[in-house]
Amino acid sequence: MRLEDKYLSFVVNFLLGVAWASMIVGAITSFLTFYEDTFFFALVSAFVAALPGLIGILILEHFITNKEKLYELQKQTKLLSESLTHK
Repeated sequence: MRLEDKYLSFVVNFLLGVAWASMIVGAITSFLTFYEDTFFFALVSAFVAALPGLIGILILEHFITNKEKLYELQKQTKLLSESLTHK
């Protein structure tokens, strides 16, 4: 994973896997449940059932991106402060 903290990385990876699994299981289950009625209704219900998992994935990816941004800003701040003290 891209995060520096091992424990946080483990938790985020686990939650990301749960979100992907819930998205896939929800979409497939809903599609197969309503496939007998109409194909269009089955596709719409599969999309609606996949939304909670997709939202979870987006939230976790946003969290990962913000943490990476924070690490990079901390590195830049450290380098800038070192360069200012050496002059």
